[in-house]
Amino acid sequence: MSSRDLLRDPCWQGSDLGHPLPDTTHAVSVALPRWSDVIAYEEQDPACRGALRAVYPRFGQHPLVAQVAKLSLQVSDLAPSKGASSWPYPNLAAAEAALAHCRRTRPAGETQLSVIGGLTCLIADPASTPAAKAFWQHTGLGASSRLAAITLGQEQNASGSAAENARLNVIERLARIYGCEGDAISLHPSGMSALHRALQLISAIRPNRPVLQIGFPYVDVLKLPQVVFNGAELLLDDSAASVGDVLERLEPSAVVVELPSNPLLRCIDLPTIARLAHRQGIPVIADDTIGSGVNIDGLPHADLVFSSLTKSFAGRGDVLAGGLVLSPHSPWRDQLVASARSLQPLAELADVDVIALDQGSEDVVERVHQLNRNTLFLAEQLRDHPAVEKVFHPGECENFKALQRPGAGHGCLLSFELKGGTPSSQKVYDALTVCKGPSLGTAFTLVCPYVLLAHYDELVWAKRCDVPSHLLRVSVGLEEQPDLWKRFLLALDSA
Repeated sequence: MSSRDLLRDPCWQGSDLGHPLPDTTHAVSVALPRWSDVIAYEEQDPACRGALRAVYPRFGQHPLVAQVAKLSLQVSDLAPSKGASSWPYPNLAAAEAALAHCRRTRPAGETQLSVIGGLTCLIADPASTPAAKAFWQHTGLGASSRLAAITLGQEQNASGSAAENARLNVIERLARIYGCEGDAISLHPSGMSALHRALQLISAIRPNRPVLQIGFPYVDVLKLPQVVFNGAELLLDDSAASVGDVLERLEPSAVVVELPSNPLLRCIDLPTIARLAHRQGIPVIADDTIGSGVNIDGLPHADLVFSSLTKSFAGRGDVLAGGLVLSPHSPWRDQLVASARSLQPLAELADVDVIALDQGSEDVVERVHQLNRNTLFLAEQLRDHPAVEKVFHPGECENFKALQRPGAGHGCLLSFELKGGTPSSQKVYDALTVCKGPSLGTAFTLVCPYVLLAHYDELVWAKRCDVPSHLLRVSVGLEEQPDLWKRFLLALDSA
């Protein structure tokens, strides 16, 4: 675990820029402690980027992965080409899929594969690099930092028996949470690669069709089908009449929903939307990353449920992983099982990563319930503060409540707007004495101006979707409630 106790000694000051969150080799978040750091990060400022000792693994290459990429360029025929890039993958199948994507979308470009240790790297010339980067980000199939460490000789691979025991532990843990059989669950290198697998299975039974996403999207949940599969259409109006009309017109391969949305934490009426979709022979894919399978049950309505296990399930912020659950209630269950048997996933969760996932998730149920309580507490305190314009939290959403398990909460996320807009948000963000950076679900509180990080090049579009760029998103941690509120109260005074 972290050598720096981020619950009591958070990374919040300018001097903490670039610090790994948590303070470990395989951290999946990084400190962006000031509003100006976030802007500099998005503007590709060399000083800011050079200070980063970690990065969210799909949005950039972990330093260890970058070392492997550099080695592959040294032995590549494309290395002399100015601007050539390298993208390490865990196996040949994933790298070949990335190669095929680049050649399909950039036929004039030059690409090749290079094997470094146990990893296969996609080498892309400048013309193909944007496509290579998009596939890496949207699919989440890239090599993990632990696999890179093994390739570089800095860490040892796991024993087969230890990995198998860990894999069984995680599957059994998820089966208890979801109330299903273990054979309905599969583990993947990231939440996005779990969605990639879901779309792969759906495409096998409903080919050559776009996806319909309902509700404001997490960026890559929408981009993955748009860029890698057969397209996607976004519908913000989730009324039954609007959904029914679009389903009839589009005849999508599947409907994709998030439970709840990020960052406004609104939940669609899943039972109604599922009935409308199923009536027209259309499966439903649900993302319960934010709500958490501990809190909500989407399986009676959704045919496939995927989740980023990186977040609340693992809780440590030091392993990238995803889970996919096939609903026992799905009318397409037998077809999806048959597709899964005939279509191998492009990559599975690596042995070393599944061990880390097992270790982090041992206390998941107890921890999620504490995160629920702390988040609800902070939401209630913020609502009563005169500087706060609005608080977004699933506790106010009847559609979320309809999916809740008995005695469950609402997850670890809330968002809030301040009176005074961007100037006030900037002051409060800079003054907050909590960790600040991307990702969520960690044991320590983690705040970010989410819209700036996720939609910096789409701010006008986000505003049209009623998602303000000055909104602050809070992943609430396990700090003591009085201490946590004191930190926010002191920062709010600056507004």
